[in-house]
Amino acid sequence: MLQIGTFLPNKVLSNEDLEYLGWSAKKIFAKTGIKERHITVENETALDLAYNACNELLLKYNIDKNEVDYILYCTQSPDYNLPNNVSILHKRLNLSNNIPSLEYNQGCSGYIYGLSLAKALINTNLATKVLLVTTDTYTKYIDNQDRANKTIFGDGATATLLSKEEISKFGEFIFGTDGNGSCNLCVNNSGLSKEKLTNEGFEDKLFMNGSEIFNFTIETIPNSIKAVLEKNNLKFENINYFLFHQANNFMLEHLREKLEIPQEKFPKFIENSGNTVSSTIPFLINNLNEKKVLKKGDKLLLIGFGVGYSWGATIIEY
Repeated sequence: MLQIGTFLPNKVLSNEDLEYLGWSAKKIFAKTGIKERHITVENETALDLAYNACNELLLKYNIDKNEVDYILYCTQSPDYNLPNNVSILHKRLNLSNNIPSLEYNQGCSGYIYGLSLAKALINTNLATKVLLVTTDTYTKYIDNQDRANKTIFGDGATATLLSKEEISKFGEFIFGTDGNGSCNLCVNNSGLSKEKLTNEGFEDKLFMNGSEIFNFTIETIPNSIKAVLEKNNLKFENINYFLFHQANNFMLEHLREKLEIPQEKFPKFIENSGNTVSSTIPFLINNLNEKKVLKKGDKLLLIGFGVGYSWGATIIEY
């Protein structure tokens, strides 16, 4: 079983709170599959969420933090361009100075990338216990009048502890990148470049070309599912649960129907959290753990996809 700690901010934004955008609460749910999302308050950051998720992990599983010997930290909403969040997290957790730490900007496929990095580090004896942290606060980038994004995204963080025992259950990974889609989900003025990725008037706000991202997903993900199954010498029917990045219900249902995945093999965790970007898959796994849904020997297909464009998938035997 993957040991996962999670944290959602206390502030809740319900569909009723968003009716000022012109859609009823019922219509928002019908379009997104989301009833509410947790959002950070003004002085609450991705780093704060990450710290709380790590503490939840340590307490929940009675983990000695001194056993952690590598930190992987995924975010697209850092507190600063420099220093990196992972160094400040290291300080807040009061970890040993002998621990390497790596921060990477990956988004919706970030958890899959993190799992693969942890597997590589442990298998090459560069680490024994890796703390993998995912945390994003996209809501800070969203304009209050942006109905599409405001109704979808929420903030959150997760922390996963990975050791030899866990990564021995990981199968082979597949990855992909298509930089031609980089302008379809972006925040201008979020770095040092003055070049605009989009000229849609989203100066320092999140811009999302929903139709193009939908088309990319529908075209790319089915082939990726086929590829990861072939790489692991498995067939579609060998998979007990398909754990997809929780983008929104509309996209998830289109993928499920196109791939002909039965409802009972396609769990979701989005209704009360929204799209939490890099954290959606670990939130989903943690929810299944808490419900005691997963059984020993179950084969899980994990796939993350989105901003970049970037995607990755793997198989885990529970």
